[in-house]
Amino acid sequence: MKHTLRKIYIGLIFLFLYAPILTLIALSFNKSKTRAKWGGFTVKWYLSMFDNRAILQALSNTILIALLSSLAATVIGTAACLAMQAMKRRTRAVFMGITNIPMLNADIVTGISLMLLFITLGLRFGFMTILLSHITFNIPYVILSVMPRMRQLNPSVYEAALDLGASPVYAFFKVVFPDLLPSILSGFLMAFTMSLDDFIITHFTKGPGVDTLSTKIYTEVKKGIKPEMYALSTLIFAVVLILLFLVNRMPPEKKKEKA
Repeated sequence: MKHTLRKIYIGLIFLFLYAPILTLIALSFNKSKTRAKWGGFTVKWYLSMFDNRAILQALSNTILIALLSSLAATVIGTAACLAMQAMKRRTRAVFMGITNIPMLNADIVTGISLMLLFITLGLRFGFMTILLSHITFNIPYVILSVMPRMRQLNPSVYEAALDLGASPVYAFFKVVFPDLLPSILSGFLMAFTMSLDDFIITHFTKGPGVDTLSTKIYTEVKKGIKPEMYALSTLIFAVVLILLFLVNRMPPEKKKEKA
């Protein structure tokens, strides 16, 4: 009895999680524009999606902003971790608390604050203001990912490399960087995901004529979502599903035993 109830409970969880996505996929193949009735199977929305310049431009902006902002945030966040690691314990704790505030703060407060800052500086709202905003709120997530690994490093290894004649830059990239690489990649992926998913901050810092997928969908909701959006959302879900499948199917690296 308990085994059956457990299966039903898990089944209900998956139903609530994936029923909306399955509905979206079904609507992307619906020949009728209305969501109230099924008009037959078609793929025309997928074809017309590639002819819709507004949707493709929003997709291009979303990917470009996410890529550039996550790269910049990863570099800045990693450099910040190196600087904080060299600080005294109390000073480092203060700075860590400061970097955690943006993650705990409401997105709407961050968005309005950045909007007011750009207005004060006289910046023109557009692609660049969105990019700067995404870099700003992504940096704490990179620090959150890299800092724990930074604390586990043995400083004696880096100092030994310096004693053997290596320059600080060479010693960093040959000794420290390989150990930090997994956490740096994790921070980059987290920043990339947060940038792709952001709406509130983007909404407050974007200019006229510049849209990401989130703001484009929000605009479409007020006018009526076009079926091309269902097709695009289905393709994004399919790409993510394929990537997850490939990652999980990859054989784990075999660790070599040190002699």
